[in-house]
Amino acid sequence: MSDLLTTYDAWLSDDGPAALVIREHLMPVEGRDGVLFPATFAAGDNFAGGYNIDGAMEAENICLIDTVGSQANRIEPIFANPKYAALVPQVVVTAGEGANKKEYRLLEAGHRAGDALVRCSALQQELQTAFKELLKGNAEPLAKIAPTSLVFGVWDSRDTQAKLPRLVTSAIRAFNVRKLTRSAQFVPAASYVEEGLLDEPPDKGAKDRYAERGFIHVPASASHGGVIANGGVRRDATLSLAALRLLKAGNDQGKTQALERYILGLALTAFTHPSAFVGYLRQGCNLVLDPEKPREFVKVYPDGRREPADVSHGSAVEYAQAAAKAFNVGRNRTVAFDKERAKQDVAGDDDKKKRRGKKTGAGEAQTANEAPTS
Repeated sequence: MSDLLTTYDAWLSDDGPAALVIREHLMPVEGRDGVLFPATFAAGDNFAGGYNIDGAMEAENICLIDTVGSQANRIEPIFANPKYAALVPQVVVTAGEGANKKEYRLLEAGHRAGDALVRCSALQQELQTAFKELLKGNAEPLAKIAPTSLVFGVWDSRDTQAKLPRLVTSAIRAFNVRKLTRSAQFVPAASYVEEGLLDEPPDKGAKDRYAERGFIHVPASASHGGVIANGGVRRDATLSLAALRLLKAGNDQGKTQALERYILGLALTAFTHPSAFVGYLRQGCNLVLDPEKPREFVKVYPDGRREPADVSHGSAVEYAQAAAKAFNVGRNRTVAFDKERAKQDVAGDDDKKKRRGKKTGAGEAQTANEAPTS
């Protein structure tokens, strides 16, 4: 067991690699020239909405297929699976009553340990204390509650402002894409108006309601039709060992070593998961490895050296299990969402805005009353 625990200690030393990098070439299941559907985004900040494509369509461009955040949300929930569940505390928040009662796993919360779901539960004070300890340089209390927040990043933006970067990042992009459009036509089962089954709609509003409910023909023209990636599709993933080495358990060297090994074990488990980042992403986007283009898995050192890294998923899990046992994983628990805490949380946020508003107003008044200078 002790030999297993020291397997990657060289990576945790100050002269160790800066990061592990995986680069995989992907393609749609239909083939390299198959159509794939990227993620779509809402309009805003001078962005018209739709696919995120940087560069001119008639020249070189890069299309974002799956974001860093989306990738993290796909992989983090694996730690709820029986194979990995013992590696992390299983924290569940219940909300609602009776038939409406639901369970939510912390592993699926969008903002992880900083999410409103857990902030407004019986874990509120414990998490606040853990975040305050994090600000002091002690990540151990947070690792006992929500260790994947240390792997995939967390920001307690609504309270202490404690923030940790992602150790594991991954994104999928397509290169030199050709954007396609598609059109469709909905044909109702019967000609409701023509056959006298419904009255002629008296105005546009009524006609729109007919369309929404499927009573009249509805054309859909030139909507998003996916892309063809002439330059290929690639996943780039990084495990930042330099950032991991910044995690400490205060000034206790023994606890710090146990903490860093534990978080490295979780990060390697996520990083090497065989189906974590590829496969079915969304309708029209089912990606597989390109068998003719080699997969790159390297250690990258501060001086730029790149050396092959050979870590199988099985060996990563074995190491994670040993490191988790040595660290003494936090306990599983189920807590209830507290409606009153949520009300207080909202009220507190309103109070902060009011205080900021008063400070801004006072500053503006002071500026207005200042005498002009020569």
